Amino acid sequence: MPDASETHYRKPGRFTQHVANNLVASFTRAGISIWGSRVLEVKGRTSGQPRRVPVNLLSHEGRQYLVAPRGETQWVRNLRAADGNLDLLLGRRREHRTAHEVADTDKAPILRAYLRRWKAEVGVFFDGVSADSTDEEVARIAPRHPVFALDPLA
Repeated sequence: MPDASETHYRKPGRFTQHVANNLVASFTRAGISIWGSRVLEVKGRTSGQPRRVPVNLLSHEGRQYLVAPRGETQWVRNLRAADGNLDLLLGRRREHRTAHEVADTDKAPILRAYLRRWKAEVGVFFDGVSADSTDEEVARIAPRHPVFALDPLA
């Protein structure tokens, strides 16, 4: 986990918090995935209560990943505190999963795939880096965007 001097977080605006996230979460809860959307449920690190947030589930080279385009979000902190234990919700379907944080040096192909899929939605959070950026540019922003590999279901 990065120390406070390295922590990066881009807080969502009012529209995102109160309209867009609620809209995507509503569709996802109804069983309609929008480009791989799921509702992530993880135990709150302080309250212990389940916390839910819409996320983009990335499938890449036979694995599934969660990427935090906004950086050190509440869901990232909660997931770390919950030792990677989470549920992904789509309609009435609940998948119990375990996540492991990906090392910064291994993030480049995952971030490229994420940007290729959702650049229109999240590109602004990557400081001008795109799926076609140089390896050096992707490596520069990698520490600012937590990535979690999800273990396959048993």
